[in-house]
Amino acid sequence: MSRMEAALLESLAARLRQDRGLAGKAEIGRVAARLGLSGAAAVPVGDDCAAIPDGDGFLLLAIEGFMNEFVAGDPWFAGWCGLMVNLSDIAAMGGRPIAVVDAIWAAGEDQAAPVLAGLRAASERFGMPVVGGHSNLRCDRGQLAVAVLGRATRLLTSFDARPGDRLIAAIDLRGRYRAPFDNWEAATEAPAARLRDDLALLPAVAEAGLARAAKDISQGGVVGTAAMLAECSGVAVAIAPDRVPRPDGVDLARWLRSFPSFGYLLATAPAQAAEVIARFAARDIAAAEIGAVTPGTTVSLCAAGRSATIWDFAACPLTGAGRRG
Repeated sequence: MSRMEAALLESLAARLRQDRGLAGKAEIGRVAARLGLSGAAAVPVGDDCAAIPDGDGFLLLAIEGFMNEFVAGDPWFAGWCGLMVNLSDIAAMGGRPIAVVDAIWAAGEDQAAPVLAGLRAASERFGMPVVGGHSNLRCDRGQLAVAVLGRATRLLTSFDARPGDRLIAAIDLRGRYRAPFDNWEAATEAPAARLRDDLALLPAVAEAGLARAAKDISQGGVVGTAAMLAECSGVAVAIAPDRVPRPDGVDLARWLRSFPSFGYLLATAPAQAAEVIARFAARDIAAAEIGAVTPGTTVSLCAAGRSATIWDFAACPLTGAGRRG
């Protein structure tokens, strides 16, 4: 790598280090501390869902609240995302969804209507019923939160990546940006059967024992999500940015912080990586090895023998979550 290329790698790392989506992950630890959460559930706080032992498997609980500016700026899509991103969280832990509840606040029925229309459209397309919730149509602004109940027989967690694992990114590139946010939208025009069967890939991978750890790519994009996975598992992650599946013509820095409608990171043993990639490829979802899990405390970019650190948990924890014992 030339000096110019090394400088570009460091510049890219610096831009990602300053991303507000990555910095926002620190709020998880502060809220958990205020609540006095002990991590007594099946997996500690910091995963995509709460996992509660239930018979021969686990009940999964996921919830998402949405930024006020998102609800105000794109209310129909906010309603759609209320269901979609929760289903992604359930899938990321190897689960299948059961039902949805929502909470909506609005300054009148007219303001609530597009949000509810988006939520209903997603419910119908994904085949997932909304079974109840809470509403307040006498509020001074629009707000939305949605929760989903699911079930898993074998978990994928954020706490089980191990040194020696390969890091795989699987992302549906058949979409476009939905301005003005860094949301890569590849779902609203997809056939219902495809949406449902694509989500079923994750529990199938879990039940086949092909991966131990996975995480839904969310705010902060590939890098922010990899950072949470690494911190929770007590490992380091080195990402090769040029290996990350990316749509043609999309700026690399923007892509690495983007929130795709279907995107996951999985940590797999080397012998299982090809099979995991093949399962996604069979459904026309781009998947590739994008890096390695190693001992250590950093998340870094690497290329041509060079590396640039984005975050070092030893110097500054991100969420404060970490593998125990």
